Amino acid sequence: MDIERAHDIVNSLGVIEVLYQGEPIWIEDINGDQARIDFLDRRQKAEVPVRDLIESV
Repeated sequence: MDIERAHDIVNSLGVIEVLYQGEPIWIEDINGDQARIDFLDRRQKAEVPVRDLIESV
C-alpha cells in the first residue's frame, strides 16, 4: 500500500478492511513509512512498513 492511501484510510469515516500478512488489522497511526497497527483477531500491536499493508477488496 502506498503512504497516501494509508493516510486516506486512517482519516476515513468508514471501515476499510486492511490486511497485514493475511491478518485483518486496524491502522492506528502513520509515521513516515511505518504504520502502527492493531491486529483484530488477537490482542497485539505492531509497527510495520506501510508497503506491507494490503487493502482488502
